[in-house]
Amino acid sequence: IGICPRLVKSTLCAFPLHLYGYSLRMAQSEEDKDSQWDAWGPWSECSRTCGGGASYSLRRCLNSRNCEGRNIRYRTCSSVTCPPEAGDFRAQQCSAYNDVKYQGQYHAWLPVYDHPDKPCALKCQAKGTTLVVELAPKVLDGTRCYTETLHMCISGNCRVSSSAIYDFNFEIGFP
Repeated sequence: IGICPRLVKSTLCAFPLHLYGYSLRMAQSEEDKDSQWDAWGPWSECSRTCGGGASYSLRRCLNSRNCEGRNIRYRTCSSVTCPPEAGDFRAQQCSAYNDVKYQGQYHAWLPVYDHPDKPCALKCQAKGTTLVVELAPKVLDGTRCYTETLHMCISGNCRVSSSAIYDFNFEIGFP
């Protein structure tokens, strides 16, 4: 299914089920009966247990993938403050790669914050060196884009966290 690096207890590693051919079907709501979409499914577990994360809901196109609109929507969740011992979420993701060789060597990875062009990529620096590497194209959902804002990365995109529900303007098709 994929690689989920080891993380500390304060986070959950969630993979969107729709990427692996699963779909959740619920009874259609009144608003969906006249459309070509199935009803929105239940909300997923939050990507984090504290510090702000993201949850998603899916729906299925009933007309051979020719529906207008989105099949995934997001909302924020778990906004309670993390305890100090939980550590920094981006740092946890970098350190998950400490036991993975990079160019034949093990490194202790430290987070690189506030990248101007790719704030939602997991960029980490090998401790004691100038080596900076993108260890993953996307950080986990709920990771802050920048240290001085509440904006968060969701599905690899930086989203302004001014709304409780993110209804992104992109589609991911069902297999």
